[in-house]
Amino acid sequence: MDAIDTLLSRGVDSVYPSREELAKVLRAGKKLTLYQGFDPTGTQLHIGHAVAIRKLRQFQDLGHRVIFLIGDGTGQAGDPSGKSTSRDKFYTREELRANARDYVRQAGQIVRFKGDNPVEIRYNSDWLNKLTLVDILGIAQHFSVQQLIERDMYRERMKREESINLREFLYPLLQGYDSVAMKVDLELGGTDQTFNMLAGRTLVKAMLGKEKFVMTVPLLTDARGTKIGKTEGNVIAITDPPGELYAKIMNLGDDAIINCFMLLTDLREDDIRTMEGEMQGGINPMQYKKKLAFELTRTFHDAAAAGRAETEFESVHQKGGLPAEAGYVFESRERSADPVEILVGSGATASRSEAKRLIDQNAVETGGVILKAGTPLRIGKGVIIKVGKKKFISIKTI
Repeated sequence: MDAIDTLLSRGVDSVYPSREELAKVLRAGKKLTLYQGFDPTGTQLHIGHAVAIRKLRQFQDLGHRVIFLIGDGTGQAGDPSGKSTSRDKFYTREELRANARDYVRQAGQIVRFKGDNPVEIRYNSDWLNKLTLVDILGIAQHFSVQQLIERDMYRERMKREESINLREFLYPLLQGYDSVAMKVDLELGGTDQTFNMLAGRTLVKAMLGKEKFVMTVPLLTDARGTKIGKTEGNVIAITDPPGELYAKIMNLGDDAIINCFMLLTDLREDDIRTMEGEMQGGINPMQYKKKLAFELTRTFHDAAAAGRAETEFESVHQKGGLPAEAGYVFESRERSADPVEILVGSGATASRSEAKRLIDQNAVETGGVILKAGTPLRIGKGVIIKVGKKKFISIKTI
């Protein structure tokens, strides 16, 4: 396959109106303007995001104009995609912008924001927050209530007599208007965004009188078919420390291996199919899972870090030893510290409540001794604290 064949096939679920129409445009040499949007309702991009960002990189390498859109406008409405109930919290523009502060740095591990044909960064609050009542009515007139209510998740909510917040209900119109505001030729996103992206296709045709392509990529799922992401609570962040990232990949189910190789690596498809056949034939999948963990750790860090993470995994998780380098560090001038303070201060947990929960579950230990909240731990050189199965904190005296 050539680069265009690969672009349109590997890691692609659907193309609207069709792959053939998009292939015709690409082979005619037209350079497209395309984008993907990210609502920063969290602070981390995860490997599920990486599936589509890798596709953005392919378009970038072929010379197309790629836009990385921060959804600090749409994020205020709250995307209902994939959610069985209405949100408990809606974010402000300021909160969303603060969350997105490191998005570019994280995505920069996959796409180029500098150098040859750099990816552009835009924020949709720049136009959505300026829409007038007349503007919003003009957008809304291109849709019927019946069209919007046909969305699968809404029908499911109504069956269960769950509410549909009108704020979320308007979300597809706002995302759709992004395509009009940026005058794009194509929008890229996961299959869970199909409804929203097709709303944009409707608006581009109605308001700009032109075609807009939509490309969907498969969602990255674990062994149970559950999406790997923030909402599901099984995030594997691309910024996780190497040892933690490697261990989290190793913790995936065996039947997630092929999907991850196909969607997250550049390994030849023939080689991946060979692996798949060998696993179906009874070969132990451990060697291929370790290969996957190494490859992804190398991608998001470097080969040296991936090598150390592999050695650490074999020592800690397969032989019961301690890591040579912990993923988190707690610095202290004191001779003792409360375990809650250590977990929060090192960054191993995001809050005191999370730290207390882990401690109450007897998931925090050092040297085989379970730590308790409120019982100070004596600080000493070489102390390693284990948090759950994958996180380790080293203590550093200053």
